[in-house]
Amino acid sequence: MKREYHGWYSERLGRKMELYLFGHGGEPVILFPTSRGHYNENEDFKLIDAIADRIDRGRYIVACIDGVDAESWYNTGVHPADRVRRHEQYESYILHEVIPLVRGRSNGGRLTLGGCSFGGFHTMQIGLRNPWAFERLLSMSGKYGTESFLDGWHDQDVYYHSLLQWLPNLTDRSRLDQLYKLEIILATGDQDMCRQANEELSKLLWSKGIGNHLSVWDHGIHDWPLWRRQIREYLPW
Repeated sequence: MKREYHGWYSERLGRKMELYLFGHGGEPVILFPTSRGHYNENEDFKLIDAIADRIDRGRYIVACIDGVDAESWYNTGVHPADRVRRHEQYESYILHEVIPLVRGRSNGGRLTLGGCSFGGFHTMQIGLRNPWAFERLLSMSGKYGTESFLDGWHDQDVYYHSLLQWLPNLTDRSRLDQLYKLEIILATGDQDMCRQANEELSKLLWSKGIGNHLSVWDHGIHDWPLWRRQIREYLPW
């Protein structure tokens, strides 16, 4: 399986960012790491191995990207407003730096944004805010609230970067029409600590007329063995 390392200085984030690109062609996929994880994590925990046959035969080209969670949501050393601002810079990095790379190396087709646990959080937070940029969102065991990271702070930026706040109030027809086009998968386990969060988000999406597929896996706990099984199911041949 072909693996390429890419690293460059991101002007949007003011530091070097790194990623692995797996494969030589196929549909583009971007995978987040889990909380405070890095670009090597999905390979180290064998998530990439679970779909190596599909990557090797050109079905997908997969970017495993770096995270900045320790500088954003988990950075208790700065004001909560600065945590959200850092996340916003990360979102811009994905939209304007990662996506052009991955789309340019793919054979076309739909772009999937995905991740496990906190990677699922990012998938929905960023994917639902920017539905025109993606065709498919795959969240495995995500949890979607932001309040616990912000010490009670709230302002307009917090509102628009918390899907559980802005989505219930969304009435803009053009934005809704874009969301209607997305394929949204919420995968969790029957014993997963994030099961309720996925059930609640699925219900919220349906209340806005936004279709989604909620899947609760038997004998599933919040860990890599479940996610390896799920990614094979949701990135099929």
